[in-house]
Amino acid sequence: MNTGRFILSQVLDMVHRQTIDRLVGRYDAESRVRHFGCRQQLICMVFAQLTWRESLRDIEACLNARTEALYHLGFTKPIARSTLAEANECRDWRLWRDLAMGLVAKARHLYADEELGIELSNAVYALDSTTIDLSLTLFGWADFRSTKAGIKMHTQLDLRGPIPTVIDITPARMHDVLWLDNLMFEAGAFYVMDRGYVDFARLARIAGSGAFFVTRAKDNLRFTRHRSCPVNYSEGLRSDQIGKLSIPSSRKLFPWPLRKVRYFDEALRRDFVFLTNHLDIPALNVTKLYKLRWQVELFFRWIKQNLRIKHFYGNSINAVKSQIWIAVTVYLMVAILHKQLRLPGRLHRTLQILSVHPFEKTPIYQLLTETYNQPYTNDDSNQLLLW
Repeated sequence: MNTGRFILSQVLDMVHRQTIDRLVGRYDAESRVRHFGCRQQLICMVFAQLTWRESLRDIEACLNARTEALYHLGFTKPIARSTLAEANECRDWRLWRDLAMGLVAKARHLYADEELGIELSNAVYALDSTTIDLSLTLFGWADFRSTKAGIKMHTQLDLRGPIPTVIDITPARMHDVLWLDNLMFEAGAFYVMDRGYVDFARLARIAGSGAFFVTRAKDNLRFTRHRSCPVNYSEGLRSDQIGKLSIPSSRKLFPWPLRKVRYFDEALRRDFVFLTNHLDIPALNVTKLYKLRWQVELFFRWIKQNLRIKHFYGNSINAVKSQIWIAVTVYLMVAILHKQLRLPGRLHRTLQILSVHPFEKTPIYQLLTETYNQPYTNDDSNQLLLW
């Protein structure tokens, strides 16, 4: 990237103008727009996410304070918070979803060789959701309970990254298991989920598509053992059984063989029972796959702590979804930069550096690459010091 350009501009270079133009045409997002197009909206929202702006007024004040920066970023007039608010309210949020999904493909390619800690070449996805609490007074369309509102962010996470590959934003009252009806399952891939997703009709869809699942068994599971496999007690394994569901109605929904693995966690001093439809991988790998599900919890924690998805700049469902998808876009930008430049540390370090230098004019790789200052050593004992 060119020297003398703002860091914010160099970050936004990952989104090509032609891509935005194509999406604008797809959703007719700039009809009767004169000077504040979708790219200008994206710049404002990416700046707000990177620098943790509190409100539209905050975004307006900070950007308008840098008049020369606005000009070089492509703005022809000062930013008005009412204009930004209208753009968030009215422009189709699916534009930002499609933009983010383009970055997902790029990020997955970069992280395709990441190690999982398991000898497994299959794609591995974790499924989970997180609830974002909202004010019932301001977000009446998202009523959840009698005194509160909320939305759910259902996520399918590629654990080689981790990179979100599917995100659905729904009212918080929607049960997690219903979301499985909206997913297309990849043959040969593993889907790791907690027991809230255990529904044998829906698990049958996963098995019928040629994919595999790993989940925890519910306490009321009725299972008929057909045979047992040997296990290593020193690894924490207690049993590895292959059989079928005992209750006729459940067996009708899921007629295929199931595998039940019992594992004792020494640290927690408790047993865990896992279910999978993959009958051949080592039993210990089943337990390790389920432990990887924790990555989706860490993903939710990361974006809630580092990006603006708990406090919104608009109250409509379109504004909320637009802001969440642009936040995901920023996450993907940081992940791509981190991998492309082979940066040290974690994504948090990269984001923190970008957040305090958006208008610095320096090549982004110089800013983000960690350098170590070497102390001066004088090998010539006859050389006098100047100071």
